[in-house]
Amino acid sequence: MFRVIYLNDETTAVDFVISSLVDHFAYSAPDAQAVTMTIHQEGAAVVAVLPYEIAEQKGIEITVSARSEGYPLQIKLEPSIN
Repeated sequence: MFRVIYLNDETTAVDFVISSLVDHFAYSAPDAQAVTMTIHQEGAAVVAVLPYEIAEQKGIEITVSARSEGYPLQIKLEPSIN
């Protein structure tokens, strides 16, 4: 299992981050807002823990979507330690 981590930056729109969490990870809008604020305040947040292949695919999809909108959003994958 791998943790999908969003990294904060000063350019990516809050609305984009919220919508990516709703669209790609099935967050509710209020939960997505709360996680987005955590990312902003703490610099990063784990948004999901998934099998590697799924985590990698979601990371790629979100990164491509962010770049198409002109955002530098970075997503990191790390092994989950249980």
